[in-house]
Amino acid sequence: MSQQESISASTRLKVLIPEKVSPDGLQLLRASLDVHEKQNLSPEDLLGIIGDYDALIVRSETKVTAELLAAGKKLRVVARAGVGVDNVDLASATKLGIIVVNSPQGNINAAAEHTIALLFATARNIGQASLSIKNGKWERSKLVGVEVKGKTLSIVGLGKVGLTVARAAGGLGMNLLAYDPYANITAAASANVELADSLDELLAQADFLTLHTPMIASTRGMIGLNELKKMKKSARVLNVARGGIIDEASILEALETGVIAGAGIDVFTSEPPAPDGIAAKLIAHPKVVATPHLGASTAEAQENVSIDVCEQVLSILSGQLPRSAVNAPIIMAEEYRTLAPFVDLLEKIGSLYTQHFSPSNTQQHLRTTFDLTYEGSLASTSTTKPLFAALIKGLVSPITSAENTNINIVNAELIAKERGILVNESRARENLEAQGGHGYAASVTLRARLNPRSRSASRSNNNRIDSSSTTTNTLPHHHHYHHHLTSTSTSTRTNKSEDQIISGFVSSNNTPYISRLGRFSTSFVPQGTLLIIRNYDEPGKIGAVGQRLGQAGVNVSFMTVAPIDSETRDDVAVIGSGGGGGEGGLHGNAAAAAAAAAAADGAPDPEKEALMILGVDRTVDESVRGDLLSENGVLEVGVVAL
Repeated sequence: MSQQESISASTRLKVLIPEKVSPDGLQLLRASLDVHEKQNLSPEDLLGIIGDYDALIVRSETKVTAELLAAGKKLRVVARAGVGVDNVDLASATKLGIIVVNSPQGNINAAAEHTIALLFATARNIGQASLSIKNGKWERSKLVGVEVKGKTLSIVGLGKVGLTVARAAGGLGMNLLAYDPYANITAAASANVELADSLDELLAQADFLTLHTPMIASTRGMIGLNELKKMKKSARVLNVARGGIIDEASILEALETGVIAGAGIDVFTSEPPAPDGIAAKLIAHPKVVATPHLGASTAEAQENVSIDVCEQVLSILSGQLPRSAVNAPIIMAEEYRTLAPFVDLLEKIGSLYTQHFSPSNTQQHLRTTFDLTYEGSLASTSTTKPLFAALIKGLVSPITSAENTNINIVNAELIAKERGILVNESRARENLEAQGGHGYAASVTLRARLNPRSRSASRSNNNRIDSSSTTTNTLPHHHHYHHHLTSTSTSTRTNKSEDQIISGFVSSNNTPYISRLGRFSTSFVPQGTLLIIRNYDEPGKIGAVGQRLGQAGVNVSFMTVAPIDSETRDDVAVIGSGGGGGEGGLHGNAAAAAAAAAAADGAPDPEKEALMILGVDRTVDESVRGDLLSENGVLEVGVVAL
């Protein structure tokens, strides 16, 4: 391998696969990722090496514990090649911002077909008959079975697998009954499935009972001896879902005492079952047809699942959203393409806020209460989760160590809550194009408000000069402690100049722009290192700044001057050296009097303030900042890296 190839290989993201996964999907990963297949690892071995990997792909045998996830410092995604994720600690993954994906579609048909196979096997005593004839016996009269046509198949859980089973069984002439509080009524009707009002009703009518629910707290042991006793003595029970949904000791007792006639079981509480355990006795029972978790074990299903999860791993590691994340909202690809440029913009706005309004750059203090408004066409999007997550990442990243910046749609709300960040989201449906041709159809505005309980807010309320009412039309949204998307009709309780505001939009070529920063109207692309100077807009300022930067060897790539926004011009408060809406300013009549006095003394009018925004090629050191601050009329000098 050449040196260049070696360097390239060492920088490729790494994927660990500790179980056998179909090679079809792995081939997709190998084109751009470093794939390590390491089977038969002990939990200790896995814990020792997981820190080197960016992704982990498992099936059902590997236990992805909280300890393992915490040790995976680089982990961004855990992919379960299958449906169930009960072997993954979802709560820990969510807190760490690790996306957990599965493949809910790839093995639907395989699981449904295996259910039908066990249905026939239990109806016709296939397991016993095969064993009997292999042992040289001919026991036709002993192995008489039943036909399934005209019998009732009772289905617990009418999801994708349950519906597929129902359609197949319907084709066999079976009567279909299902119990699922969350069933799609239209889908059930189209498959000729009658919905039972209760589990008891379902059990009483069942000739065959099949389970297709996930393993959660409410379904663990949901079928016990009491439930089995409500069934016909001729009934047969099937489980191709998850071990433990049917209590194994109960079904063994029911079979031994003639409560039910038979069972077809593919999944067990412990896999493989302990030799002397209840599951082993159940498997050995003559009325049981048992298979070793073969529900998804077809060549086609393994290929489909492998390709599905590997495609998702590639997508996530390249910065895209997953299709089937079990700990994040599902967002359609088309909608994400629309949101993507605004995701970038919101992250930049959050980072710009934290850096620009920090005490080191301005005379202000950072806040944790925000109003986030989506305007124009952006207001019609069905989800704002990616936008909210991008904002939180932007707000937090500049003040968080690099190893703790894995913030995404999975854990953004947890991060916000931990840091006391409150975001009130709203949507304004006004057509921005119709309002005067801004050149863009959507915009976002972040307004950081004083905590209403703070001393500064109390002073502001006592001295406020305006109490204007604003109304926003919004879509309904689930409320969270720190993440609201509501219809608002609020009274502005503080002077507008008290609020720290950043607005932005995305151009027709998907370039993000900042259109307002604090009290100032502007238009610049938020990228690279920016030098932001608040000063009185007087002749010679640009030249003086440029000269000092030139002496320091700092190259300027662009420069723009931002005047005071027209909406806040009437609300300008004289804040002394802090200016621009700091917490300790003058308000109302006091502000007007101060402005008049300043004008009488020949001092610059605060309405003549402006922001000078320069793109520079390097960080501006403190000595240069100090020199710039010493310039007459320069009020603040800040450096922002985006």
